Amino acid sequence: MMTSSPGPDPGSDSGPGPRRSDRTRAAILDAARRRFAAHGFERTTIRAVAADADIDPSMVMRYYGSKAQLFDAALDIDLHLPDLTATPAHERPAALVRHFLHRWEHDGADDALLLLLRSAVTNEQAARRMREIFSNQVAPALGSVDRDRMGLVSSQLLGLALTRYLLRIPAVTRLTPEEIVTAYAPAVQSILAPRTSGD
Repeated sequence: MMTSSPGPDPGSDSGPGPRRSDRTRAAILDAARRRFAAHGFERTTIRAVAADADIDPSMVMRYYGSKAQLFDAALDIDLHLPDLTATPAHERPAALVRHFLHRWEHDGADDALLLLLRSAVTNEQAARRMREIFSNQVAPALGSVDRDRMGLVSSQLLGLALTRYLLRIPAVTRLTPEEIVTAYAPAVQSILAPRTSGD
């Protein structure tokens, strides 16, 4: 008895470039991050995310299983930090601030980290993930930094993001990125500076 061969995978493309499934996942995550940031976990629905991504709700469930799993995936963010341990210590603060500014200036309000910051203000799961991201990605990029100083560096960077891109305080938004680097780098440097025995 002859059997028919299976048809092409509906979740893939035969041509070069990103697979259709990868593009669908990216569209779902982008829509989910926006919804979670704007409406929070409780008020966000799979149907609304699917509508924003212009796909059927069943596709969201197919790729992510549940709203909780989608929320976890939406909070999985790579900061794409360079390894700053090879950078001279006195240049690391400016390089760190410049990296985040470049990310935020390029992506603006659509940046996943800014969307997560909006959610973290009211959602403990998002706040916990934010803490994990900075602990697991920023600290290793800087080398040996103790927890207290890493927390203060994080407060500097997240405070900048909050005031410039979310609250849009005029005194902060009117500054150029390089003006911010010039003002911020010494503050970050003072936090990262090795402590003396008398500290």
